[in-house]
This record gives sequence, structure tokens and C-alpha cells, in this order.
Amino acid sequence: MPAQEGQRLDEIVTRLGGTLEGDGSVVVSQVASLAAASPEQISILVSAKYRQQLKTTRAAAVILPPQFAGDTTLPRIVHPNAYAYYARVVALLNPLDLRPSGVHPTAVLHSPVPSSASIGENVVIGHHVVIGENVTLYPGCIIGDGVSIGNDSLLYPNVVIYGRCVVGQRAIIHAGAIIGSDGFGFAKEGERWVKIPQIGRVLIGDDVEIGANTSIDRGALDDTQIGDGVKLDNQIQIAHNVRVGENAAMAGCVGVAGSTIIGRRCTIGGAGMITGHLELVDDVHVSAGTMVSKDLRKAGQYTSIFPLEAHEDWRRNAVQIKRLAKLAERVCDLEKKLEQLEKKP
Repeated sequence: MPAQEGQRLDEIVTRLGGTLEGDGSVVVSQVASLAAASPEQISILVSAKYRQQLKTTRAAAVILPPQFAGDTTLPRIVHPNAYAYYARVVALLNPLDLRPSGVHPTAVLHSPVPSSASIGENVVIGHHVVIGENVTLYPGCIIGDGVSIGNDSLLYPNVVIYGRCVVGQRAIIHAGAIIGSDGFGFAKEGERWVKIPQIGRVLIGDDVEIGANTSIDRGALDDTQIGDGVKLDNQIQIAHNVRVGENAAMAGCVGVAGSTIIGRRCTIGGAGMITGHLELVDDVHVSAGTMVSKDLRKAGQYTSIFPLEAHEDWRRNAVQIKRLAKLAERVCDLEKKLEQLEKKP
């Protein structure tokens, strides 16, 4: 993804908005941190933690929110959401190096594709597949029978989409992701497990991004659903019949067990675990490493993490935690006895 030759600051502001303060003729060719920036690069400040670096940076210009606009004499673009503005500048200076349209001779196609699509080496497309305009399939992608992929979607190498699943428009699915594999469904029969065929689908909305090696299981009966604008990090497991609301986001290694409903705009921190058949209402935010084992019916931040400490201290505290149940029983008994004593004349 090579950077462009450069963009003038006033051109960036004309295109992306924001307020320009200082010399608009300054040209920047790339984005970098305050500490590492060179005189051809633009940097960003969003936290007071890095204000000292603003004084020593070699950056040609900086993106920052209004409260920091007076902290530098460098040319600067001021925007209330400097981080989102930075994201757009990165995209502007680093356009995707798209593959050319057309079908590679080694691809195996059982369904037609539009001329605008780019189908890479050793891609396999099954029967009755619908591929939208400007779809890019990198080498090794496997698209099962009856799949639909919306316009402008991008699938990186070795993505597998099982049969009958639906991917919306402008999806980005990173390498090794698996969409529509069987959910973990088995019935106990004596000492054996009997497989329950998983006959649902995975339905993915528009503008969804799915990280590398993430797995989303097809529904057992009803469909697994990923709403518009959802962002999933790498190595996430979404089990069968889960529903994820619009614009939710999950960090790496999150696990969501079957039939859980996650509301709109929810966030799950890295390695968060959600047990099955739960409901998280809109705007719930789960901290990293938290185990959620009950419904969360009120918006807000939830955390369940035992603080890090020296191992010997942890062992002592763990012993005390194991005694809490007995201690609670003793307190209850003492309260009853105290209540009886108070009732005596």
C-alpha cells in the first residue's frame, strides 16, 4: 500500500473538512507518531499524555482537537474528533492497492461473475453464487454454493464462506476467516454424542469488517446475524444463532456462545467471554478479560477482572475468597442471634 506523492494541508481540509490553522501549502506524504515523524509527515495528538512530544516532534503538521490547538505553532488541522479525522487522512494518503479486475486462469468458477470483479489465483466459486460489482477475492478463497457477496466487498487470502451464507456490501474479511462453519451442536445419547445438523445460515450486513482467523458459525435452525457496521477483530469465535447489533465492536480473542443477543453499539474488550443464551442491551461495554454469565439489561460499562498482583499475594487472597461463603453463613447466623437478643425484654 504505497503512499501517494503528497497532499497539501489545504487540499486535505477541502476534502475532509476541519479547520486549518497555519500554512496550508505544506505538503505531507504520510502519517506518523509524534515521536517518529519526519518533516514530510503529519502526526496526531488526541491525549494530554503526549503533549510533551508535541514540543519536540519533527512533523510537518499535526491533527488535534480544539483544546490542544494553542499548544503548537506547527501548521495544524483542528477537528473535534481528531482520531476519526486521522483515520480518514491515513486512508487518503494510503489508498488500497487493488488487484486488477478479471479472473485468474487457475480459478474454478461454477457461477458467473461480473467483469468488474477481481478473482485471484486458485479461488473456487460454487454453484448458484451471486457476486456483486467490484468484489475482490484474493488467492485461495472458497465460496460455497448459494452464497451471495455484495458490491465492493474485499476478501483476503484463504477466506472460506460456507454454502448459503450472505455477505453484505463493502465487507472486508481478512485472511483465514471462516464464515458459516457448523456450530457446536450435539445431543447426548448414552455415552455418545449425536451431531445435530446445523441448517441455518450466517447473514452479514453492510460495512462489516471481520478479522483474520475469526470464525462465525452458521445457525442451528435460525440464522446467525451480524448487523450493519459491526467490526470484529482477529481470532474471534461467534457461535451459532448469535445476533450482533449494528455498529457493535469486539477486540481480539472474544468468544460469544450460542444464541446470545448483543445490542447495537456494544463493545467487547479483548478476550471477553459471553456465555450462551444471554442478552446484552444496546450500548453495553464489556472490559477486556471479563466473563459475562448473566443478562446485561442496562447500558454502561461492565468489568469482572481480578486485579494483577504478586503470585504469593494472589494465593493468600484466593484462599480468603474460598472462605467467603462460609463467612457469609456465619454472619447471617450472628445477625439472627443478635436479632433474637434484641427482642428479649
